[in-house]
Amino acid sequence: MAYDFAAIESKWQQRWDEQHAYAAPNPGDDGFDPDRPKFYVLDMFPYPSGVGLHVGHPLGYIATDVVARFERMLGRNVLHPMGFDAFGLPAEQFAIETGVHPRVTTEQNIANMVRQLKRLGLGYDWDRTISTTDPGYYRWTQWVFLQLWNSYVDPATGKAEPIADLVAKLESEKYLVGTNAELIADYDGLDAIEGQPIGSRPWSDLTQEQRHRLLDEYRLAYLAEVDVNWCPALGTVLANEEVTAEGRSERGNHPVFKRPLKQWMLRITAFADRLIEDLDLVDWPESIKLLQRNWIGKSIGAEVDFAIADGEANDTIRVFTTRPDTLFGATYMVLAPEHPLVASIMTDEQSATVQAYVAEAAKKTNVDRQQDAKEKTGVFTGSHAINPVNGEPIPVWIADYVMMGYGTGAIMAVPAHDERDFEFARKFDLPVRPVVEPPGYPTIRRVKEIRQAEGLSIEEANQRAFEEACDMKQAYTGDGKITNSAPEDPDGLVPPLNINGKSIAEAKDQMIRALERRSRGQAKVQYKLRDWLFSRQRYWGEPFPVLHELDDAGHPTGHVIGVPETDLPVELPELDDFKPEPMDDPDAPPRPPLGRAPESWRIVERDGKRYARELNTMPQWAGSCWYYLRYLDPHNDEAMVDPETEKYWMTGDDRRSGVDLYVGGVEHAVLHLLYARFWHKVLFDLGHVSTPEPFGKLFNQGYIQAYAYVDERLIYVDAVDVINQEGQPAFEVQGLPNQTYTYNGEPVTEKYGKMGKSLKNAVAPDEICEQYGADTLRLYEMYMGPLDQSKPWNPQDIVGVHRFLQRVWRNFVDDEADVLLVDEHAPDDDQLRLLHKTIKAVTDAMGSMSVNVAIAKLIEMNNAMVAMDKLPRALAEDFVRMLGPLAPHLAEELWGRLGFEQSLTVASWPGYEEKFLVEDTVELPVQVNGKLRGRIEVPAEADKDAIEAAARAAAESDEAVSAAVTGKAIRKVIVVPGRLVNLVVG
Repeated sequence: MAYDFAAIESKWQQRWDEQHAYAAPNPGDDGFDPDRPKFYVLDMFPYPSGVGLHVGHPLGYIATDVVARFERMLGRNVLHPMGFDAFGLPAEQFAIETGVHPRVTTEQNIANMVRQLKRLGLGYDWDRTISTTDPGYYRWTQWVFLQLWNSYVDPATGKAEPIADLVAKLESEKYLVGTNAELIADYDGLDAIEGQPIGSRPWSDLTQEQRHRLLDEYRLAYLAEVDVNWCPALGTVLANEEVTAEGRSERGNHPVFKRPLKQWMLRITAFADRLIEDLDLVDWPESIKLLQRNWIGKSIGAEVDFAIADGEANDTIRVFTTRPDTLFGATYMVLAPEHPLVASIMTDEQSATVQAYVAEAAKKTNVDRQQDAKEKTGVFTGSHAINPVNGEPIPVWIADYVMMGYGTGAIMAVPAHDERDFEFARKFDLPVRPVVEPPGYPTIRRVKEIRQAEGLSIEEANQRAFEEACDMKQAYTGDGKITNSAPEDPDGLVPPLNINGKSIAEAKDQMIRALERRSRGQAKVQYKLRDWLFSRQRYWGEPFPVLHELDDAGHPTGHVIGVPETDLPVELPELDDFKPEPMDDPDAPPRPPLGRAPESWRIVERDGKRYARELNTMPQWAGSCWYYLRYLDPHNDEAMVDPETEKYWMTGDDRRSGVDLYVGGVEHAVLHLLYARFWHKVLFDLGHVSTPEPFGKLFNQGYIQAYAYVDERLIYVDAVDVINQEGQPAFEVQGLPNQTYTYNGEPVTEKYGKMGKSLKNAVAPDEICEQYGADTLRLYEMYMGPLDQSKPWNPQDIVGVHRFLQRVWRNFVDDEADVLLVDEHAPDDDQLRLLHKTIKAVTDAMGSMSVNVAIAKLIEMNNAMVAMDKLPRALAEDFVRMLGPLAPHLAEELWGRLGFEQSLTVASWPGYEEKFLVEDTVELPVQVNGKLRGRIEVPAEADKDAIEAAARAAAESDEAVSAAVTGKAIRKVIVVPGRLVNLVVG
């Protein structure tokens, strides 16, 4: 019979399913082998889209399947699960648009995606499949939230501990409470100090209400009023990544406003240092580590206090700066428009201007302000602040490029050494004072020359000299010695401060110590990372497992309690109307969909008190923060995961801890990975998991790219319906020069980029499977190029891969007689060398995830087998073993025809023998005066003399070499052993 891929693939997919071929038993289960090392390979959690997969989606899935099959054949217990991240805004919006409940559409989408994945022959342990929308799953998401709510980070250990432990330490006065609710270690406590700090109080002095508020200050999950991205049209808060650069919702393109709302927050900032430091524990691409470090944005510097000139004693502007060494160069200050001091320091003359600017800034989102920062705007408040190092009054401005979200919402501007400050200073004619010498800074002699010639002060002459040195067309941000940094009044600081001539590092240290002695500043570490906004005003998400206490009038008292674990899960109520309530007024209070739930769900009575449930839901990120743990023990009703099971799969042998291989797109480099690491560290501190990091090795696959087409309105049109000027389908000629394209008779423009449904250039895998089979699609996607690089989708290349599989079939099977072309004769030496070299090359390539190289080696071996009338069994069996991870359906069929009753899924990987890797002879190129003229074959162990002799013989016997040396004398023979021979003639 001919190669009937459809029948073969259907047959083996059904058999694998019936036999649960890829089930991975846990410790203690039947069939578990403790002597086999573990390998946990995982795909990033996919979202079950309504349109299903396109061929770009399975790139990573096929890669992990190849790795999983390879590792299984190496003798490892392989866990390779799949599940679905199914809560979130897209599903809810789709349900709103269609009027169908999101659970219905989500379950339909999951069923379709499972069908598509199985059709690709992906060897997942389907018995472990999970969905974040299943109450049995989100019960444990709610449980993890309660762990966060019931935990704090102990200042003494830097680790998460139960909040009950904090209460015990407060009751025993291990900790006292400071005036700002900070924890202070008592002299008998964890960090001994001299005496009792002024203003500290013991726990026993606090009222019950004060105790609640104190604990809420330290919980890892807490309520706070914060500025959020509020979209009235969608009726919900949006994460920053859900807002476009134009300040509109990514979904629906609606206006988004900044407004304060009371929201649940997670205290991820308490783990900032560990999230940076523990990147050293994982095998991740350096580019991803850098993205995480930059997102966290740790800066080491100082907080500095600038008193307001003619202000009240307590009127102080506090700034954070990473460059305290440049304080003498601060010539003005800038406040964020929303800074609380703006209203009190603006003068009467500037009041109207300032208020108008503040009102205009309030209309912009943070994204708008970042975009607009290139064009500097600002207004003078009318007030001045006192530079603490020289007593100089400097003007205080407001500008919307400064925001309250980072630092203190105020900056000291050093325009000579900061590009942003320089641009602002030049626009508004503010002073620019250099305090760091650039390369080529003029000598003291030049400063004296300028001073004498123009009668300038030392500072003015220094400034002029600096401008000569760097032309002051832009700020100087490089290294150098400090200059212009000694106060004219030596009593400005105690002791007198002169940092001229110091390096930047030395000047920073000296300046911070001087500020601290004078109580005008202190060393400070700052982070860009902000606590995680965790509330969404949506229906389709996990309900919060908390209750808000109500007073007799039914109003919240502000006291919150957690739902008892025995009452989990708090299930989503069934609603006929699950739409968020849109509103025209951006200042109107939110009305979440859960506010329409029956009162029997919303109101709970407990211990004689009435409580209201939280009406917000968790964000989509919640379920994807810990799903890799639930895969380990998905049917456990007693715990999130059995401790022994977790320890086995997350630690195992001496391989790296956590998931052994985590594969997904670079778009998840920061948020998902950062959030999951945060949750994992809390669970690790509390003893629920055994490793400090969740993902030991991370691999980012590239994208499949494709041509897309836009019309004159810049709207994408269906690529499949685009034709060229000769009426050919665009996909047959795409990318070729001198092509023009039309869609329904109208001209369109060809673009190139990522494949996706929004670009209308997606190709469904079902189409390729129908035409060529799943094995062809698998091989094609793996053969396109290195896995970590993006690659173009070219349908014409699929044919070549399909022909390879057809050729494999014909090498093994006589189509007419339907008999196996394999017999028991022993392979000869050449065949053994071919086999063992291929095994070595394919093994090395698979181990480094260079799957395209492994396929190339199998193609070479298959081409060599074409000339064999009958394949030696030893060679045939090992070829099929190597083909198994890549084209599993065809390989299984050939394996069965070779007489094996057990599936290839339990077969071992072939080994190679070193003796067959050594060549008896080698072929060397022969050059004449550096130009290739011929080749010689010499014994592999031949020395230089033997190689030279062979080359001289070729000069007589080889036609091309002989022609190049005829009539000339061989003056020199250059031999590079193993590389080439060059005959120098003249």
